Amino acid sequence: MRGRKVAAVLATLFVAMPGMAGTVATAKPFPDTCTERPLPVPGAQYQEVACLADLTTTGTTRTGHTDPADWAGLTQESLPVPDPVPGVQIDGYFPDDSTTNTNHGWNHDSQFVIRLPEHWNGGLVVSGSPGNREQYANDRAISDWVLSKGYAFAATDKGNTGSEFYTDGRRPGDAIAEWNRRMTQLARAAKVTVTLHYGKRPTTTIATGLSNGGYLVRWQLENHPELYDGGVDWEGALWSEKGPNLIEYLPKALSAYPRYAAGGDDADAAHAEMVAAGFVAGSEFLWQSHYEIYWDLTQRIYREELDPEFDGELSAGIPFCSPGTPRCDADYDYRQRPRSVHRAVERIGLTGKIGKPLLTLHGTLDVLLPIGKDSDVYAEMVREQGRGHLHRYYRVEDGTHTDSFVDQYPDELRGLTPCHRTAFEALEAYLAEGAPLPESATIPRPTDATPQELVTTCSLS
Repeated sequence: MRGRKVAAVLATLFVAMPGMAGTVATAKPFPDTCTERPLPVPGAQYQEVACLADLTTTGTTRTGHTDPADWAGLTQESLPVPDPVPGVQIDGYFPDDSTTNTNHGWNHDSQFVIRLPEHWNGGLVVSGSPGNREQYANDRAISDWVLSKGYAFAATDKGNTGSEFYTDGRRPGDAIAEWNRRMTQLARAAKVTVTLHYGKRPTTTIATGLSNGGYLVRWQLENHPELYDGGVDWEGALWSEKGPNLIEYLPKALSAYPRYAAGGDDADAAHAEMVAAGFVAGSEFLWQSHYEIYWDLTQRIYREELDPEFDGELSAGIPFCSPGTPRCDADYDYRQRPRSVHRAVERIGLTGKIGKPLLTLHGTLDVLLPIGKDSDVYAEMVREQGRGHLHRYYRVEDGTHTDSFVDQYPDELRGLTPCHRTAFEALEAYLAEGAPLPESATIPRPTDATPQELVTTCSLS
């Protein structure tokens, strides 16, 4: 994925349980052992059940039960796809009044997917989408692999999607707050659906996700630990009223990077500003693409979600504006904004007070959510809450925010997908056997590993 193509992808970037309502449609079962009976998803307004010969992306791409555009650009092209996994897929949506998700022609948000493999290992994995993508965004990076291990899998679109997600809700922060509610809603519903389908409750429920999906894992284990046995957080976004927050450091990049790239007398000072803002020396080769694709758009849409008054009647500001331009996000100063803005961030903020085991991994060359402004800080928040015994933190050298960049820079970067899988298996062993979790560490990039080894293996030892 390069340039504008990536930009287009990014833009698409239990108390009581209510009863199921709405229509249930079924597809002809395959294989023959698959049941035609409707599988209720508590609280769903609409759902469709299909028996599929293959629940992985190989099969679902062919049958239309995934959207490749949803997961494009998140993994390396060479990431293996497992053998076919037969089973049941349920697609549907919960009641909602926003319409940004156009999958299936439904034009309805709060869409979900639940996959139930024929050969079940007793576990359930729950996830939310990265960025502002839809419910299939984790299909290549997470769903394929956990299905091959026998897990049931459930994913949500978080309740709003696309680059104008901030239009959902009535007050600042509502759209992001809904993300957390929707993952909680799906976790509760999926547990019931899994129980009805297999005839017994899941023995293990694990939350995992990338980027905004990682933020959801952190929030869930802080606020609803009773729903999960543990989680794996893959470069989760950090929101904290005290900061640092992305709307605090991205304006510094938007101001300094053009001066650095111009190469004039001010270039060295601008480079120092970039490093001080969290963009580590050695990551410069990623700065131009991230300026063009991520930094400007991300700053404007998340600032609009949390501080819509900054740019008056404008919607998400002025793209790529120069400092000094009125209402320009390159001049945005979170610390100087009114208390109402800080309250909006506090509503969605993390505390570090996790209630179940959490494994975090983050790449040292992440230049969208720089490690020193994100997971380094969150690990300290967990320790300050006295929950360090529940947390392990793996800093992966040469990892960046999305693994597709490894295909462009194979000599400078390594993918995080295999490290996520190793961390997941470490949590599995801890939950099943009491095996000690690998200690927190910085994970060096093996100098003698082949590209094929790097896309399939990662040691946390």
